[in-house]
Amino acid sequence: MAIQRLSYDTGCRASTIAARVWAVEQVIRAMRERLHEPLSLQDMANIAFVSPYHFNRIFRAITGIPPCEFLAMLRLDAARRLLLTTDRSVTDICFDVGYTSLGTFTTRFTQLVGLSPRRLRYLANGAAMFYLQRLCDSLTRFTHVVPLRTGLGGQVSVSGDFAGLIFIGLFSTPVPQGRPVACALLTRPGTYRMAPVPDGCYYLFAAGLSASDDPLAYLLSDMPLRGAGQGPLPVYSGQVSGSTDIMLRPVRLTDPPILIALPFLVAERLAAGTRMERPGGKVMAGNILSVVHDRETLSYVL
Repeated sequence: MAIQRLSYDTGCRASTIAARVWAVEQVIRAMRERLHEPLSLQDMANIAFVSPYHFNRIFRAITGIPPCEFLAMLRLDAARRLLLTTDRSVTDICFDVGYTSLGTFTTRFTQLVGLSPRRLRYLANGAAMFYLQRLCDSLTRFTHVVPLRTGLGGQVSVSGDFAGLIFIGLFSTPVPQGRPVACALLTRPGTYRMAPVPDGCYYLFAAGLSASDDPLAYLLSDMPLRGAGQGPLPVYSGQVSGSTDIMLRPVRLTDPPILIALPFLVAERLAAGTRMERPGGKVMAGNILSVVHDRETLSYVL
C-alpha cells in the first residue's frame, strides 16, 4: 500500500502520510477534470496547499513519477481513447487534450504507447482487430506445449477470483512505456516464462484485463489489476538477480495510466503468421515462441 511504503521510506506517522496521499489524490482529480487546460507545478501545489518543491517530492514518492509527467500521461491516455472511439483528426485530438504542438504530441505518444497515433487508429480499423479477435476467441484452446527452459520466469498471483488475460512485460524504465523488451501472456494467474533477454537492468510489470468478447474492450480497458516486481532486476548471462514473482492488486487513483497498447502489440505478433498445432489441424497463432503449460494455466511467450 502507498501509505505503508511511504511510512517505511520516510519514517513519517501514518496520519501525516494519509494527509499527503489525500492531497495528491485531490490534485490527480483536478488533472483529470482540467486535461485541456494549462496546469503548472505551482497550480498543482496550490491545490495541495504546499510549496511546489514539497509537492513535487511527495507526489513522486506516492506515484513514482513527477506530477507534470503524470499529467502528460493522463492527456495521452485521453488521446488514445479519442483515437479509438471517435473520427476526430489527430491534430484536433492533440489540441483537445492540451498539447500545443502536434510534433511534440506525436513524439511523446509514440514513445509511451509504442505506436504512433495514426498507426494505432490504423490497427484499430484494420486487420489487427481480426487477429485480436482470434486471440480472444482461441487463446485457451492451444494444447501443443513447447516448454521453454531458458529465459526469465516466475509466478503471477491475485487475491480472489479473476477471469481474463494477464500481460507480463519486461521494461527498461520503472514506468512501463513503449515496447517491452520481452513479454508473456497468461490465461489466468500462474507460472509465466519469457524469452531470454540481453544483459541489463530491467523492470517487471503485469496487468490483468477482464475477459470480454469485444476486442475493443481490451484496448479501452483501464486494466483493473496490475502489479510490479520489487525494484530493478539485473540480468547477467541469462541469470536474474531478484524476485520475479508478481502479486496483482486493484488499480489505485495514484497509479499512473498504462499507455502501452499491449493487446495491439500482441496482435501484431499474431499477424506475423507463425503456426501452432491444435487438435483438428493448424491454427494461426502468430509470433508466439513457446507455450508453457502449468496445470490449467497457459503462458504464451511472445
